[in-house]
Amino acid sequence: MARIMLCGDVVWAHIEVKQLFSGLADVVRMDSPDRADFLAGLRPGGKYDGIVGVYRHNDSAARIGVFDKEIIGALAATGTIKWIAHNGAGYDQIDIQECAAKGIRVSNTPGAVDDATATTALFLLISCLRHFSWGERSLREGTWKTPISSEKTHDLTGRTLGILGLGGIGLRLAQLVHAFPLRIIYYSRRRVAHAPEWCEYVESMDELLRQSDVLSLHVPLRYDTVHLVGEKEIRAMKKGSIIVNTARGKVIDEEAVIRALEDGHLSSIGLDVYPDEPNVNPRLREFPQNTLLPHMGTETQDTQRVMEVRALTNLRDFLLEGCGKDLVPELGGKVRDEEEDI
Repeated sequence: MARIMLCGDVVWAHIEVKQLFSGLADVVRMDSPDRADFLAGLRPGGKYDGIVGVYRHNDSAARIGVFDKEIIGALAATGTIKWIAHNGAGYDQIDIQECAAKGIRVSNTPGAVDDATATTALFLLISCLRHFSWGERSLREGTWKTPISSEKTHDLTGRTLGILGLGGIGLRLAQLVHAFPLRIIYYSRRRVAHAPEWCEYVESMDELLRQSDVLSLHVPLRYDTVHLVGEKEIRAMKKGSIIVNTARGKVIDEEAVIRALEDGHLSSIGLDVYPDEPNVNPRLREFPQNTLLPHMGTETQDTQRVMEVRALTNLRDFLLEGCGKDLVPELGGKVRDEEEDI
């Protein structure tokens, strides 16, 4: 019987683990306290010997680090491990190029995170326009909305929301925001055929930046999207505009954002992601109008269960059919709407 490894916690889908793999595979839990022990366990005769597929959760990085070139090399050296079923839509913690070179395929969980991430972006958008985070802080500190002023806050009505990357998350945000009377525009690498008529396509990222009162980012982190929104892009936006980021911290040039907050070009930012998590640049906390969350966009038991089951199902499908349904595009998988980017 095949052996598979759970590399990271399964919190909600314990019953599904049994249902998916009973009689199909022996399930081994990664119990290494550090990277050295993990690498030793992959060697012939080690405790992970014979593993053919791996379920991976980002929380495993706290013990063994990300799946970089060293770990991918060790997985490939086993001669048996051919699949990594990653739990998450974003998979920047896995060296995909090394996986391609070593013949290991990777799946992710597109679509499973759409609703939870989009509602997080909606909260950040509303909070930044209305300075609700600042207001809550003032109440808890006993200052009763001092020094908050209506001079710098706005309704959603009449604003223009620009969505950069109308994939599953971006489209879900558009659907949620459509309840408000505001204008919604988007830019992606191509016009999205099934986008509703009230979601306007603009021909360039420059045009999106120029027209947006609020810019919401929904792009994957790749080498070509690092600092996608930098000094030039921020300065192309209207004075007093807002940026919301629930994608990945490194797609924004953080220093450029701070400079724009300092001189008032940006009125505020709403962030759920940061370049060096869990570390957060303390300068971001100097602006009370900002709304800052600790990367909790998918932290609901409903979404977490769906993500776990989808990742585990990809691993099951690999065992039964030789390929999971959510193979990432870089390794030959279909580019899905959920993964739409610029």
